[in-house]
Order: sequence, then C-alpha cells, then structure tokens
Amino acid sequence: MVDVLGGRRLMTREGTLVEAEAALQNKVVALYFAAGRCAPSRDFTPLLCDFYTELVSEARRPAPFEVVFVSADRSAEEMLDFMRELHGSWLALPFHDPYRHELKKRYDITVIPKVVVIKQNGAVITNKGRKQIRERGLACFQNWVEAADVFQNFSG
Repeated sequence: MVDVLGGRRLMTREGTLVEAEAALQNKVVALYFAAGRCAPSRDFTPLLCDFYTELVSEARRPAPFEVVFVSADRSAEEMLDFMRELHGSWLALPFHDPYRHELKKRYDITVIPKVVVIKQNGAVITNKGRKQIRERGLACFQNWVEAADVFQNFSG
C-alpha cells in the first residue's frame, strides 16, 4: 500500500469510493496532477489513458500499476466532467479531500500536467513520468517496476 495515501478513500470515474490500501497494494502508483481546463492536460490525458489501458485493461496479465488523479480543477463538477470525458478507469482523490493540496506541496507540483511515479513508501521513482510515457511508451514501465520493488515476476 502506498503510505502517502494510507487511510484515504479514492473514487472511480463513476463516483464509487474504494479503500486506497486495497486498490494500491503491490502496485506502482502514478500520481497524475492535471485539470480539465488546462490544454496540455487535455492533450496528454488520452495518451496516459492508452498507456494505462494497454498495461492494465487489455493485458493478458494486468500490470501492477495504478494511476491516482489529483485534480487541479476549480470545482468538483469540473473534475468529474474531465474524468468522465477523457480519463481511463483509474482512481482519483476526491475533490473535497484537502490532502490534494498537501500532495501538490510534497511532490513540488508547480506546473500541470505532471505524472509523479512513486514507490509504496511514497518515495519518488520519477517526477518525469509524463515525459517518459511520451518518449518511451510502455518501455518505461519495466524500469518503474524494478525501482518500486513490487512484483518481481512482472515482465512487460
């Protein structure tokens, strides 16, 4: 379980709440900081969606990977619209959870979109996830798995 999200509830694109511990255990976690009103976020999100879908939804053996969206939207309605329109079937920190702001500070988020890939203990594997996904595609995931010390037997 990712320590930084311990005890928190995350939500699906449909609005269902899930326990972070159960959803994130033994997975590489990518914190996705973005907003629907941000053109670069709207440009990158479909690419992240394809990356996630290939790793998790369409793979014979789903990869140990989860995205957690941390919204920089101005309202819960904006956040939900963005999620329903462009997001994959990943999770999000609810809009009204003030922890969104703490995560932005902890991971020094000054521009969006930003993908910060973290280990189970919250340590950063890379804060250049967006660039790596754009440049290397699925190939970057194996490096993240090795750095995260999660499923040792995963081979992409």
